[in-house]
Amino acid sequence: MTGARAITIVPKRIGIFIENVGSYGVFVGKAFSSIGQRGSFLSTLIQQMVRVGVNSLPVVMLASAFAGIVTTIQTAYQLQFIILSEDTVGMVVGPTIMLELAALIPGLVLASRIGASMAAEIGTMQVTEQIDALEAMGMNSVSFLVLPRVLAAVVMFPAIYVAAAFVGFVAGGISGEVLGYLTFETFIRGAKAYILPFDAMYGATKMLCFGFLITSIACWKGFITSGGADGVGKSTTGAVVTSCVSILIADYLVAELLL
Repeated sequence: MTGARAITIVPKRIGIFIENVGSYGVFVGKAFSSIGQRGSFLSTLIQQMVRVGVNSLPVVMLASAFAGIVTTIQTAYQLQFIILSEDTVGMVVGPTIMLELAALIPGLVLASRIGASMAAEIGTMQVTEQIDALEAMGMNSVSFLVLPRVLAAVVMFPAIYVAAAFVGFVAGGISGEVLGYLTFETFIRGAKAYILPFDAMYGATKMLCFGFLITSIACWKGFITSGGADGVGKSTTGAVVTSCVSILIADYLVAELLL
Protein backbone atom coordinates (compact mmCIF):
# COMPACT_ATOMS: atom_id res chain seq x y z
CA MET A 1 0.00 0.00 0.00
CA THR A 2 2.83 2.34 0.89
CA GLY A 3 4.65 1.53 -2.36
CA ALA A 4 1.52 2.22 -4.43
CA ARG A 5 1.04 5.54 -2.67
CA ALA A 6 4.64 6.52 -3.39
CA ILE A 7 4.23 5.61 -7.06
CA THR A 8 1.18 7.88 -7.17
CA ILE A 9 2.81 10.79 -5.35
CA VAL A 10 5.99 10.96 -7.46
CA PRO A 11 4.27 11.66 -10.82
CA LYS A 12 2.00 14.16 -9.08
CA ARG A 13 4.98 16.09 -7.70
CA ILE A 14 6.70 16.01 -11.08
CA GLY A 15 3.54 17.42 -12.63
CA ILE A 16 3.39 20.20 -10.03
CA PHE A 17 7.06 21.01 -10.66
CA ILE A 18 6.52 21.24 -14.43
CA GLU A 19 3.42 23.37 -13.89
CA ASN A 20 5.36 25.75 -11.65
CA VAL A 21 8.21 26.02 -14.14
CA GLY A 22 5.73 26.83 -16.90
CA SER A 23 3.96 29.38 -14.71
CA TYR A 24 7.27 31.05 -13.87
CA GLY A 25 8.29 31.15 -17.54
CA VAL A 26 5.02 32.78 -18.59
CA PHE A 27 5.34 35.24 -15.71
CA VAL A 28 8.85 36.32 -16.75
CA GLY A 29 7.73 36.68 -20.36
CA LYS A 30 4.83 38.90 -19.32
CA ALA A 31 7.15 40.99 -17.14
CA PHE A 32 9.40 41.78 -20.13
CA SER A 33 6.57 42.26 -22.61
CA SER A 34 6.56 46.07 -22.18
CA ILE A 35 10.26 46.66 -21.63
CA GLY A 36 10.20 49.49 -24.19
CA GLN A 37 7.86 51.60 -22.03
CA ARG A 38 10.67 52.98 -19.87
CA GLY A 39 9.04 56.15 -18.66
CA SER A 40 6.36 54.32 -16.73
CA PHE A 41 8.79 52.76 -14.25
CA LEU A 42 11.96 54.87 -14.36
CA SER A 43 11.46 56.36 -10.90
CA THR A 44 10.68 52.91 -9.50
CA LEU A 45 13.82 51.53 -11.15
CA ILE A 46 16.00 54.13 -9.43
CA GLN A 47 14.35 53.43 -6.09
CA GLN A 48 14.90 49.71 -6.50
CA MET A 49 18.56 50.21 -7.46
CA VAL A 50 19.09 52.05 -4.19
CA ARG A 51 17.15 49.41 -2.27
CA VAL A 52 18.83 46.42 -3.89
CA GLY A 53 22.33 47.87 -4.13
CA VAL A 54 23.14 50.63 -1.68
CA ASN A 55 20.92 49.47 1.19
CA SER A 56 22.21 45.91 0.91
CA LEU A 57 25.90 46.82 1.08
CA PRO A 58 26.33 46.71 4.89
CA VAL A 59 25.16 43.13 5.34
CA VAL A 60 26.93 41.98 2.17
CA MET A 61 30.21 43.59 3.19
CA LEU A 62 29.96 42.07 6.67
CA ALA A 63 29.39 38.59 5.25
CA SER A 64 32.19 39.03 2.68
CA ALA A 65 34.63 40.26 5.32
CA PHE A 66 34.11 37.22 7.51
CA ALA A 67 34.26 34.93 4.47
CA GLY A 68 37.66 36.41 3.59
CA ILE A 69 38.89 36.16 7.20
CA VAL A 70 37.79 32.56 7.70
CA THR A 71 39.16 31.45 4.33
CA THR A 72 42.53 33.05 5.07
CA ILE A 73 42.74 31.48 8.53
CA GLN A 74 41.76 28.02 7.30
CA THR A 75 44.15 28.18 4.35
CA ALA A 76 47.04 29.31 6.55
CA TYR A 77 46.23 26.57 9.05
CA GLN A 78 46.21 23.86 6.39
CA LEU A 79 49.49 25.06 4.87
CA GLN A 80 51.40 25.70 8.08
CA PHE A 81 53.05 22.27 8.07
CA ILE A 82 53.90 22.38 4.35
CA ILE A 83 57.09 24.05 3.20
CA LEU A 84 55.73 26.70 0.85
CA SER A 85 56.26 30.42 0.48
CA GLU A 86 53.97 32.81 2.35
CA ASP A 87 52.60 33.95 -1.01
CA THR A 88 50.76 30.63 -1.24
CA VAL A 89 48.02 31.78 1.14
CA GLY A 90 47.17 34.71 -1.12
CA MET A 91 47.45 32.48 -4.18
CA VAL A 92 44.77 30.19 -2.76
CA VAL A 93 42.49 32.71 -1.09
CA GLY A 94 42.52 35.28 -3.92
CA PRO A 95 41.04 33.13 -6.69
CA THR A 96 38.69 31.48 -4.19
CA ILE A 97 37.20 34.86 -3.33
CA MET A 98 37.02 36.03 -6.94
CA LEU A 99 35.60 32.83 -8.39
CA GLU A 100 33.23 31.74 -5.64
CA LEU A 101 32.95 33.46 -2.28
CA ALA A 102 32.39 37.04 -3.49
CA ALA A 103 29.46 35.82 -5.57
CA LEU A 104 27.89 32.89 -3.72
CA ILE A 105 27.95 34.28 -0.16
CA PRO A 106 26.40 37.66 -1.12
CA GLY A 107 23.96 35.82 -3.39
CA LEU A 108 22.64 33.69 -0.55
CA VAL A 109 22.53 36.69 1.79
CA LEU A 110 20.61 38.76 -0.75
CA ALA A 111 18.23 35.89 -1.46
CA SER A 112 17.18 36.11 2.18
CA ARG A 113 17.11 39.89 2.38
CA ILE A 114 15.85 41.00 -1.03
CA GLY A 115 13.89 37.87 -1.92
CA ALA A 116 11.90 37.81 1.30
CA SER A 117 11.22 41.54 1.16
CA MET A 118 9.96 41.56 -2.43
CA ALA A 119 7.85 38.44 -2.00
CA ALA A 120 6.22 39.86 1.13
CA GLU A 121 5.65 43.26 -0.48
CA ILE A 122 4.03 41.95 -3.67
CA GLY A 123 2.24 39.16 -1.81
CA THR A 124 0.63 41.76 0.45
CA MET A 125 -0.42 43.77 -2.60
CA GLN A 126 -1.96 40.63 -4.07
CA VAL A 127 -4.04 39.64 -1.07
CA THR A 128 -5.21 43.23 -0.50
CA GLU A 129 -6.30 43.46 -4.18
CA GLN A 130 -3.96 46.34 -5.02
CA ILE A 131 -2.71 44.41 -8.05
CA ASP A 132 -6.29 43.94 -9.24
CA ALA A 133 -6.69 47.71 -9.02
CA LEU A 134 -3.67 48.20 -11.30
CA GLU A 135 -5.13 45.76 -13.81
CA ALA A 136 -8.46 47.59 -13.66
CA MET A 137 -6.61 50.77 -14.61
CA GLY A 138 -5.39 49.03 -17.77
CA MET A 139 -1.81 48.53 -16.63
CA ASN A 140 0.37 45.48 -17.10
CA SER A 141 0.80 44.92 -13.37
CA VAL A 142 3.43 42.21 -13.82
CA SER A 143 5.64 44.42 -15.96
CA PHE A 144 5.02 47.53 -13.85
CA LEU A 145 5.95 45.84 -10.56
CA VAL A 146 8.48 43.22 -11.62
CA LEU A 147 10.55 44.74 -14.41
CA PRO A 148 12.10 47.59 -12.34
CA ARG A 149 13.06 45.15 -9.58
CA VAL A 150 14.66 42.64 -11.94
CA LEU A 151 16.55 45.29 -13.92
CA ALA A 152 17.76 46.91 -10.71
CA ALA A 153 19.18 43.59 -9.54
CA VAL A 154 20.80 42.85 -12.90
CA VAL A 155 22.55 46.23 -12.79
CA MET A 156 23.47 46.36 -9.09
CA PHE A 157 24.45 42.76 -8.31
CA PRO A 158 27.70 42.87 -10.36
CA ALA A 159 28.58 46.11 -8.54
CA ILE A 160 27.89 44.39 -5.24
CA TYR A 161 30.23 41.60 -6.36
CA VAL A 162 33.07 44.12 -6.84
CA ALA A 163 32.50 45.54 -3.35
CA ALA A 164 32.29 42.06 -1.82
CA ALA A 165 35.53 40.93 -3.49
CA PHE A 166 37.36 44.07 -2.35
CA VAL A 167 36.18 43.70 1.24
CA GLY A 168 37.02 40.00 1.24
CA PHE A 169 40.58 40.72 0.07
CA VAL A 170 41.19 43.49 2.57
CA ALA A 171 39.69 41.54 5.49
CA GLY A 172 41.63 38.40 4.56
CA GLY A 173 44.93 40.27 4.24
CA ILE A 174 44.47 42.18 7.49
CA SER A 175 43.47 39.06 9.43
CA GLY A 176 46.53 37.22 8.11
CA GLU A 177 48.83 39.99 9.34
CA VAL A 178 47.07 40.47 12.69
CA LEU A 179 47.21 36.74 13.44
CA GLY A 180 50.85 36.49 12.38
CA TYR A 181 50.46 34.22 9.37
CA LEU A 182 51.82 36.65 6.74
CA THR A 183 52.02 40.35 5.98
CA PHE A 184 49.29 42.19 4.15
CA GLU A 185 51.66 42.99 1.27
CA THR A 186 52.61 39.32 0.91
CA PHE A 187 48.95 38.31 0.86
CA ILE A 188 48.12 40.82 -1.88
CA ARG A 189 51.20 39.87 -3.90
CA GLY A 190 50.24 36.21 -3.82
CA ALA A 191 46.63 36.97 -4.72
CA LYS A 192 47.60 39.16 -7.68
CA ALA A 193 49.89 36.46 -9.03
CA TYR A 194 47.02 34.03 -9.67
CA ILE A 195 44.04 36.29 -10.38
CA LEU A 196 43.11 36.73 -14.04
CA PRO A 197 40.76 39.31 -15.62
CA PHE A 198 38.49 36.41 -16.54
CA ASP A 199 37.98 35.65 -12.84
CA ALA A 200 36.28 39.01 -12.30
CA MET A 201 34.08 38.61 -15.38
CA TYR A 202 33.17 35.10 -14.27
CA GLY A 203 32.15 36.26 -10.81
CA ALA A 204 30.19 39.23 -12.17
CA THR A 205 28.35 36.89 -14.57
CA LYS A 206 27.37 34.71 -11.65
CA MET A 207 26.02 37.67 -9.73
CA LEU A 208 24.06 38.88 -12.75
CA CYS A 209 22.38 35.46 -12.96
CA PHE A 210 21.77 35.43 -9.20
CA GLY A 211 20.19 38.87 -9.30
CA PHE A 212 17.79 37.86 -12.06
CA LEU A 213 16.80 34.64 -10.33
CA ILE A 214 16.32 36.12 -6.86
CA THR A 215 14.12 39.02 -7.91
CA SER A 216 12.08 37.22 -10.57
CA ILE A 217 11.38 34.25 -8.29
CA ALA A 218 10.48 36.50 -5.36
CA CYS A 219 8.10 38.56 -7.48
CA TRP A 220 6.54 35.42 -8.98
CA LYS A 221 5.95 33.97 -5.53
CA GLY A 222 4.38 37.24 -4.48
CA PHE A 223 2.02 37.29 -7.47
CA ILE A 224 0.71 33.76 -6.85
CA THR A 225 0.07 34.49 -3.15
CA SER A 226 -3.36 33.65 -1.79
CA GLY A 227 -4.89 33.09 1.63
CA GLY A 228 -4.26 36.33 3.46
CA ALA A 229 -1.45 36.84 5.95
CA ASP A 230 -0.74 33.12 6.17
CA GLY A 231 -0.33 32.98 2.40
CA VAL A 232 2.10 35.91 2.47
CA GLY A 233 4.24 34.07 5.03
CA LYS A 234 4.27 30.90 2.92
CA SER A 235 5.15 32.85 -0.22
CA THR A 236 8.00 34.62 1.56
CA THR A 237 9.44 31.35 2.82
CA GLY A 238 9.00 29.73 -0.56
CA ALA A 239 10.71 32.62 -2.30
CA VAL A 240 13.81 32.37 -0.08
CA VAL A 241 14.06 28.58 -0.34
CA THR A 242 13.48 28.49 -4.09
CA SER A 243 15.93 31.34 -4.68
CA CYS A 244 18.67 29.67 -2.65
CA VAL A 245 18.23 26.36 -4.48
CA SER A 246 18.17 28.13 -7.84
CA ILE A 247 21.36 30.01 -6.95
CA LEU A 248 23.18 26.79 -6.14
CA ILE A 249 22.04 25.21 -9.40
CA ALA A 250 23.00 28.33 -11.37
CA ASP A 251 26.38 28.38 -9.62
CA TYR A 252 27.08 24.89 -10.93
CA LEU A 253 25.77 25.59 -14.43
CA VAL A 254 27.82 28.78 -14.86
CA ALA A 255 30.93 26.95 -13.67
CA GLU A 256 30.24 24.07 -16.05
CA LEU A 257 29.71 26.40 -19.00
CA LEU A 258 32.47 28.96 -18.45
CA LEU A 259 35.32 27.10 -16.73
